[in-house]
Amino acid sequence: MEGEKGEKMRDKAMEWKKHAEEATAPNGSSSKNLDDLVKPPKSPAYRALLKAGPNLKPLQQVHAHIVASGSHRSRSLLTKLITLACEAGSILYAHNLFLSVPHPDSFLFNSVINFSSKFGFPQYTLSFYRSMLGFRMPPSSYTFTSVIKACSDLSALKLGQGVHSHVFVCGCGSERFVQAALVSLYAKCGEFGVARKVFDEMPERTLVGWNSMISGYEQNGFPKEAIEVFKEMRESGVEPDSTGFVNVLAACSRLENDGLGCAVHDEVVRRGLEINVPLGTSLINMYARCGDVRKAREVFECMDERNVITWTAMILGYATNGYGSQAMELFGEMRAHGPRPNTVTFVAVLTACAHAGLVKEGRQAYASMRQEYGLVPGVEHRVCLVDMLGRSGLLDEAYQFIKELSPEEAAPPLWTAMLGACKMHKNTDLGVTVAEHLLEVEPENPGHYVMLSNIYALAGRMDRVEKVVRTLLELKNFVRTLLPEELQDRRSNPCSIHLEALRKFS
Repeated sequence: MEGEKGEKMRDKAMEWKKHAEEATAPNGSSSKNLDDLVKPPKSPAYRALLKAGPNLKPLQQVHAHIVASGSHRSRSLLTKLITLACEAGSILYAHNLFLSVPHPDSFLFNSVINFSSKFGFPQYTLSFYRSMLGFRMPPSSYTFTSVIKACSDLSALKLGQGVHSHVFVCGCGSERFVQAALVSLYAKCGEFGVARKVFDEMPERTLVGWNSMISGYEQNGFPKEAIEVFKEMRESGVEPDSTGFVNVLAACSRLENDGLGCAVHDEVVRRGLEINVPLGTSLINMYARCGDVRKAREVFECMDERNVITWTAMILGYATNGYGSQAMELFGEMRAHGPRPNTVTFVAVLTACAHAGLVKEGRQAYASMRQEYGLVPGVEHRVCLVDMLGRSGLLDEAYQFIKELSPEEAAPPLWTAMLGACKMHKNTDLGVTVAEHLLEVEPENPGHYVMLSNIYALAGRMDRVEKVVRTLLELKNFVRTLLPEELQDRRSNPCSIHLEALRKFS
């Protein structure tokens, strides 16, 4: 009897050994793996959640089933449900689910903090973090990385500094991912001295840290410094990734440095990196800013995937380099075969029409915003329309367009564009009317006085010029009697500020 029993036990052991060998066999010789042998099967509710995925309605249906079945207190089910709700973009639903948990543990806290930060809900990340501290749960480096990212997304410097202090109290100051997040926070908020100090103290300078320093300098208007850090990274032996190339290309665009930009493009090709949407759009912006529209279009055509930002960048490249017809042709292709245009796309389109004198096309594009796409024109669109009409000499139409707007819609930038058109076409009578209106709404803006004096000078009214200059000098705290050259250039092109925003769009 004992012999038979021992023999059965040996057979069972051989069977388990065979299963284990199959599970751990190289090259996936069996569909089974060791986890399948030791992990319990998922419950039907958990499988239903996986099937629902990050889709709100199916998730709510599964949630109702979980409640009806009495499984609503299962920590694993609630955690999965909450994370999927975050991923679905329904942060309010996820927050309410979280509040239903009587005693959340550190795993659940870290899950909601991470996912709310990852999917772009930084305010909720901070709310969950405060709640975690209220429950006296000790944060980990995992927690701090997400919370600091949330502070960075909100540009909440003071709050980030408080979290930084908490990092030291909890002994997480030497964690490299936490350090990289701190570098990103301080660099984005313009605190480059602190960012550099944290960066230099990193025992291992990660690629994320390098990228954070480069993007921080570039986004805060220091492209030369961004390029210097990029070169420093290369000299230290760190190979840039796609994000690093995007950051340095943005700096090249600001400086119109096509030499370095072309070198970056060559390296991207040499390394066989995929020209994805961010990288391709950055290359298009760089070549367009440097005046090489042909090369920008080559990049555009070679991209496998193009989103609305990519199309807009290419249209803007044509617009700012004087290729209005090509811009409108590409816009036609976008409407027929590309993604749905957005409000930024229409700023680029109207700019192209203004620069090329395509009044008919510009009117149609402006009208189509509401009629075809349900988009509400903003100040930037109205400025471009006035600029287009003004450049084409249609001053009465431009003036009438402004007069028919409400006081809130007829913002000062529209009158400034109108004034520039009056100066361009030497219409002093209308120019004086427009300038005097501007002085009524913005009496402390020195630029309006300069433009008014120019209008009077064109009309030969030197007595009025002297009077305006005296008034200008009497302005309280007015120090500079001449506007900076850059500001004068911007006033000659009223769309320039909006174009600058467009170039940062990608």
